[in-house]
Amino acid sequence: MKDQDADQPVRRHIEELVKEEHQLYGQKGLSDADHRRLKEVQIELDQCWDLLRQRRALREFGQDPEKAQVRPPDVVEKYEQ
Repeated sequence: MKDQDADQPVRRHIEELVKEEHQLYGQKGLSDADHRRLKEVQIELDQCWDLLRQRRALREFGQDPEKAQVRPPDVVEKYEQ
């Protein structure tokens, strides 16, 4: 459980981003700035989920999860959902 506690900051950040995403989606008529922010939030969410998956995979195979790194948007945005 201690190992998974190290993922807490990433999970908390994901929760904050999801909350912001929902707030933006809940608005009527997004401004251009809101649309840009929504795209930024979605990309950052993809990066955070990717980082969390990397950490879990490294841990599963007995490696150091701290070696996981945030990948650039152009990498995580190409993943299939």
